[in-house]
Amino acid sequence: MDGVAEAVGVIGEQLAVLAKAAEDLSHRELIGLLAELTTVLRSAPAVEHAVLARLLDETEPHHLGEASWKKVLTTALRISSAEAGRRLQRAKNLGPRRAMTGEPLAPVWESTAAAQAQGHLGEEHVEIIAKFHKKLPSWVDVDTRAAADAQLAHTGSGLGPEELAQVADRLLMMIDQDGPEPSEKEKATRFWVKLGTQQRDGGRTISGYVDAETSAYWEAVLAKEAAPGANMAEQEKAGDTRTQGQRNHDGLKAVLRRTLESGQLGSHNGLPVTVIVSTTLQELEKGAGVAVTGGGSLLPIPDLIRLAADAHHYLYVFDGHTGQSLYLGRAKRLANAAQRIVLHARDRGCTRPGCTVPGYWCQAHHASADWKDDGHTDIDDLTFACGPENRMIENTGWTTRKNSRNQTEWIPPPDLETGQHRVNGYHHPDRHLLPHEEGEDSSTSRDCDDP
Repeated sequence: MDGVAEAVGVIGEQLAVLAKAAEDLSHRELIGLLAELTTVLRSAPAVEHAVLARLLDETEPHHLGEASWKKVLTTALRISSAEAGRRLQRAKNLGPRRAMTGEPLAPVWESTAAAQAQGHLGEEHVEIIAKFHKKLPSWVDVDTRAAADAQLAHTGSGLGPEELAQVADRLLMMIDQDGPEPSEKEKATRFWVKLGTQQRDGGRTISGYVDAETSAYWEAVLAKEAAPGANMAEQEKAGDTRTQGQRNHDGLKAVLRRTLESGQLGSHNGLPVTVIVSTTLQELEKGAGVAVTGGGSLLPIPDLIRLAADAHHYLYVFDGHTGQSLYLGRAKRLANAAQRIVLHARDRGCTRPGCTVPGYWCQAHHASADWKDDGHTDIDDLTFACGPENRMIENTGWTTRKNSRNQTEWIPPPDLETGQHRVNGYHHPDRHLLPHEEGEDSSTSRDCDDP
């Protein structure tokens, strides 16, 4: 490892030398330096591919303290999940491989890998080639794929990404002018619905592409629920000035509300499927601010007051200063359900730093001692963890504990300890922009008691 560290240190030193030398170069020489630097930087991922290929081949992520390779990279390198996925996919397609019997094999995209290692292709070029391979139909044979990869690698080595994209589109058209009829499985991947990120006014966008069956259901529902005058007070129906889009919105809201009220959705993680909202006494008294739902959405207090009038939902009120429970409203109050509602109010989502999974999709986790280790199912020892993080605890070196403010801290195993935060503040927007009390733990600093 000393030799590797020394080599990396030399790279840093040489970069400093280049930065200093650039001050005395002519404009033409500066352009030449940029070209040479670009070639070197483009070839650097080849080293990463080899490193990741060896890790993937020789060990498992749980041996390093995580449940997946993507989590290993996001934790150790502090990169996004999307970037981790991209790097892993690049390593699988461009990194060295080994057969089952152990002999070395060429990369899946052999020509592209070679051109990248020589510094001829940048990430933009590789992304275009990756999209080309993804669009190739499954019936295209191995030799044709290799020939196409070689042509794109050669073309990209002398052209910019825009020009390479045009060549890739033309080549794809030549290989698959019509193509076979897609399978039912391939068709299913085309359909999706996505709820966008919540905006400042609390609203969200809905986008998607639905199949014919879903369209038929939607048309039948909207024929009634989005008709003029539908879902309006009796005295307002005569003057309905809503657009069709507004009526669609109100119709969808009414159908979802009645579906929840019907009780036919069963239970989820120990609670009936319904709306769970938590807020503070101070917010309610002001009649302003926001509450937080079990799905992570922010709900303006006036909307919460209207929502709370319906007995089909859970409302949990606590003191914003002390955290003391003040009110738990629901017709039925079971002990295990009440504990879970407290977790919705206190944790609101997965407590692992960086995790954005809201409470609806979380499980109750023993923060200090697990049940099998004689832990107690007391509310002060319980915390929220999403399914993957909860399962990850079972077979890795990660541990959890409660700090002096009853916040859950996640302690990484030694191999992944790189100074990460230990408390997750994502699910508590009410703490944003507030001054920290002396000794207070937060998601932006490690606990002062940390070893």
